[in-house]
Amino acid sequence: MTLQQLKYVIGIAEYGSLNKAADKLYISQPSLTSTIHDLEDELGIKIFNRNSRGVTLTQEGQDFLSSAKELYLNYETVMEPYLKGKNSKKKFGISTQHYSFALKSFVEMVKRFNTEEYAFAIRETRTKEVIEDITLLKSQIGIIYLSDFNRSVIQKLLKSNGLEFHPLIECKAYVYLWKGHPLASNKSISFEELTGYPCLSFEQDDNDSVYFAEEILSTKEYHRTIKTNDRASMLNLMVGLNGYTLCSGIISEELNGSTYTAIPFRETSENINRVMEIGYITKKDFILNEVGQIYIEEMKKYLANCTS
Repeated sequence: MTLQQLKYVIGIAEYGSLNKAADKLYISQPSLTSTIHDLEDELGIKIFNRNSRGVTLTQEGQDFLSSAKELYLNYETVMEPYLKGKNSKKKFGISTQHYSFALKSFVEMVKRFNTEEYAFAIRETRTKEVIEDITLLKSQIGIIYLSDFNRSVIQKLLKSNGLEFHPLIECKAYVYLWKGHPLASNKSISFEELTGYPCLSFEQDDNDSVYFAEEILSTKEYHRTIKTNDRASMLNLMVGLNGYTLCSGIISEELNGSTYTAIPFRETSENINRVMEIGYITKKDFILNEVGQIYIEEMKKYLANCTS
C-alpha cells in the first residue's frame, strides 16, 4: 500500500466518480481503476461498489477510508514544513455544536494564517454529525459537551469510532434570552418561571435525540418547545416569541450581539442544574498540525478570559 493509493481512495470517495476523480487527480481512468483493484487485492477487501451512476463505498470501504484519511493527514502534517510555497492548499476544518466561543476562536485562528495557503471550514451541526465528521476526518476537531446524563452514551459512541474527548471547561446551565424578555432582569431563573415561554432547542435526529441534545436539561417536560437548526433563527425567535434556551453561559457578544443576556438557572430539589463539561474530540492519537494546535490555544485563551 502506498500514499498515492490512499490519495486515490480519498479522491474517489470525495468525487463519487472514477472519471471525475481521474480528471482531478491527473491520472487516466483505466490506470486509476487498476490501482484501486491492486489495493483491494492487497487488502483482501472491496472498497467501492461500482455501477452506472458512479461509485459508492462499501462498509469495509468506509472503515478503510477513515483510517486512510487519518494516515494521509498525518503524512501532510509531517511534510507541511517542507512544502511551504507549493501551490496546493492545506485543509483544516472543525465541526461543532452551536457555540459562539468555537466560532470566535476559529475567527482568531484564521487571522493568524494566510487564507491563500489554507482552505478553512467550520461546520455548526448536529451532535451526531460532529462525531461522524471527526470519525471520517471531514474535520480534524469537533466541539461537544458531556454531562452525567449523556456521558455513558456519548463516550461509548466515541470509543467505538476510535475518538477521544479532551476537556476544556466545566460550567452549569444558564438561561439565554433577549434583554427585552419579562424575566431578563432576574438575578436567576427557575424552571417554573419559564413555564409560560417557549423553549428553543437545536434540532437533532429523532432516534436517541435526548442524549445528543445541546441543551443540558433536555429531559425536562417543556410545555412549549420550538426546534431550529441554526443560531440566527434561534436569536430571532428569542425576540419575536420571548423564547429562551439553556446554554453554558459562554456567549460572544461580538458575534451574537449585545441585545441578549445569560442568566443563571436556579436549581431546586426537583430540577438539578447539571454540570456541562465542554471539550473537543479528535481521532485517537491523531497528530494535530500547527493550525489545529493554534485553534485549541485560541479556545483555551477565550475560555480562560470568560472565567477570570
